[in-house]
Amino acid sequence: MTPKEYMSQARYLDERINSKIQQITSLNELATKCTSTLSDMPKNPNKTASQMENAIINIISLEEEINKDIDSLVDLKREIMRTIKRLSCTEYQILLEKRYLCFLSWEKIAVDLNFSIQHTYRIHDEALKKISIFLKDESKCD
Repeated sequence: MTPKEYMSQARYLDERINSKIQQITSLNELATKCTSTLSDMPKNPNKTASQMENAIINIISLEEEINKDIDSLVDLKREIMRTIKRLSCTEYQILLEKRYLCFLSWEKIAVDLNFSIQHTYRIHDEALKKISIFLKDESKCD
């Protein structure tokens, strides 16, 4: 795994969590749209569950997945933060935190740090080279 892939894991996990939250919103809308139909015809005893019950079951299942993913995201961010803190240069630390833990755009990072965009990219490349050394050292221990 490259240093950039390692550092980007949190963003992808965060996006998966957001996607599941959108799915829950959609299922909630579906569940609230459910209406009952009144009929004097007998009900089918083989029918396992109503549309609303299925939606609620799916919502609960997704919420459990989201909670697990959030726990994983917190753990992953802690691990990435420990790796970033190993850097001696505060400039590197701040840039990597803003990019990989706060998920800010390059333009926003450059403005926040009062850097040109080119300098931001240069600092980022240097920081990732240092992170690469840490990751190689850790993989030797495994």
